[in-house]
Amino acid sequence: MLLSPYPTTGDRIRVTLLWIWCGLVILFLLVPILIPVPLSFNSGAFFIFPLEGLSTRWYEVVLGTQRWQSAIGNSLIVAFGTTLIATTLGTLTAIALSDEKFPGRRIVMPLLLSPLIVPVVITAVGSYLFYARVGLASSYAGIILAHTALASPFVVVTVGASLTGFDRNLMRAAAISGAKPVTAFFRVMLPLILPGVLSGAAFAFVTSFDEVVVVQFLASASQRTMPLEMFIGLREKLSPAITAAATLMMALSIVLLVVANLLARRGLKQPGAA
Repeated sequence: MLLSPYPTTGDRIRVTLLWIWCGLVILFLLVPILIPVPLSFNSGAFFIFPLEGLSTRWYEVVLGTQRWQSAIGNSLIVAFGTTLIATTLGTLTAIALSDEKFPGRRIVMPLLLSPLIVPVVITAVGSYLFYARVGLASSYAGIILAHTALASPFVVVTVGASLTGFDRNLMRAAAISGAKPVTAFFRVMLPLILPGVLSGAAFAFVTSFDEVVVVQFLASASQRTMPLEMFIGLREKLSPAITAAATLMMALSIVLLVVANLLARRGLKQPGAA
């Protein structure tokens, strides 16, 4: 009995139902996230539907008030510092783990990814107890180092994925040609895995910029980040300015994640990729 290459009516119905189900699931997941977006344009002073009117007054509050400006500045300082350190450490770690001769790869890799599994509050408490003893509590350095521990696994995973298609014979050829290891890395390896490195950097930035639990334990009153300012605002005074801040954070995260995805796709199309 020959099978028809064309889909039957039953196949089309099943595919249609599957698409409808996927759409409902996506809608169920996105609706709670997207609710703050229309609320951020409300001209009223309370969270109400329908909106009293359209206005950008709450974006002006977030971008023009000293309290929010300070929070945005702190978030950017911490996020950029975390991105720099996490990208550097994560890239070097991924290169080391990609070497088949590296001892204990199966043991080291789960340990490096443990911050993704351990509840953040445990990491926050442990960081506070340790940093309080060494004098890093209530400091930018302490927050950046704690965020680095949370963000580095993302860099290790993304750069490690880029290295799976990297031909190490290129590094051997560079060494035979007289290039030093550092020169070979910057001239040969880094250009080929750069999309993965930049993708990991984007994930590290988003992880740090959106984090609030660790900051609650380690930040001083003058080091409040944007998520912490939102959390305090929800607890002390409900204001639609929080929805404007949430919308700005979501927009930044979406842009960075889209860029990371595009870079990852570009990395798969590199000539040196498998």
